[in-house]
Amino acid sequence: MSRRLDYPVPPEDAGIKADTLLRRRLGLSGTVIRRIKWLEDGILADGRRVHTDYRLQAGQVLSVRLSEPERRSGVVPAPGLLDIVYEDEDIIVLNKPAGLSVHPGPGHYSDTLGNFLVHYYESSGQEADFHPVHRLDRGTSGLLVSAKHPHAQEVLKRQLHTPDFRREYLAVCVGVPEPPAGVIDAPIGPVEGSLMAQQVRPDGKPARTRYEVLKTASGRALVRLGLDTGRTHQIRVHLAHIGCPLAGDFLYGEEDPALIGRAALHSARLDFRHPITGRALSFTAPLPQDMEKLV
Repeated sequence: MSRRLDYPVPPEDAGIKADTLLRRRLGLSGTVIRRIKWLEDGILADGRRVHTDYRLQAGQVLSVRLSEPERRSGVVPAPGLLDIVYEDEDIIVLNKPAGLSVHPGPGHYSDTLGNFLVHYYESSGQEADFHPVHRLDRGTSGLLVSAKHPHAQEVLKRQLHTPDFRREYLAVCVGVPEPPAGVIDAPIGPVEGSLMAQQVRPDGKPARTRYEVLKTASGRALVRLGLDTGRTHQIRVHLAHIGCPLAGDFLYGEEDPALIGRAALHSARLDFRHPITGRALSFTAPLPQDMEKLV
């Protein structure tokens, strides 16, 4: 089944072009409209195909296809376990395990969350594709939302780093941050000569991380964190910057497989507005056992 949005045209919108109504009333971007207008059932008026310059009359129903008949992502479907927290026609929220990459890439072309999602859509007969909204590092566990079609992805990406889209993380760091609550406001940029590592540097991009110590044990602290920006490795870099690197962080702290096999970071809460209905949604995922045992 394709995913569509319908708009019954009221008298005050009579005579307005389909393109204008799609943008103003249904919130579609020019990019999305250009992608769907070529499809046989891309834009319909009372079930009949129309062009973007068609002027609607009062009482007609303007209908637009949101899902695409062909998957354009190029992600190869591959079977794998998914922990689905929430799902509807437009989005899916997942609890990602540590050690699973989100995006296919070198060395991981068929064993990522993207591969598993496309296989799930295919096997369940859904006309959906992999449209990630944000990402988690391979070692980071927890909540992640992915859109099923380009329009939902665009709407959610516009929410990122606004009050409508909030991410809350739990981390276990080595040492106890002082003061026990505050804001780390320090610009982040790449480490010269490294393909991966980032660092606090004066000419970096602005980065702000809010933190609060929840619990301490054995010289470590369980910390709740919120992001005001979304820089690469932001939490890992900022905690290392104040002398409290994540437990198990091979890049910014010390790797210790006997303690934990990854950097101790978990996406614990996700709040955003539904891309179609605008309804406020909130999801939580409990602290994984490998982090819980550290504190």
